[in-house]
Amino acid sequence: MDALTLFGLASVTAMLVFYAFEDVSAWCILGFAICCALSSVYGFLVPGAWPFGVVEAVWTLIALKRWQKRRLAGKPTA
Repeated sequence: MDALTLFGLASVTAMLVFYAFEDVSAWCILGFAICCALSSVYGFLVPGAWPFGVVEAVWTLIALKRWQKRRLAGKPTA
């Protein structure tokens, strides 16, 4: 197994773990977004896997928006 494959495996595994714990904390949603971004990088580095990179980039944006909504929902209103 080469370094690029290990990078992809690690980023997708971490993405799964953060996704499983999203209800625990908004920071887990941010972790999921970061891992989606890393998976996107992996998709663009692997020859012929650019569609995976695009989909993961979209998931990154969706997760960041969810993280922002969750953080704002947790703040008290004045």
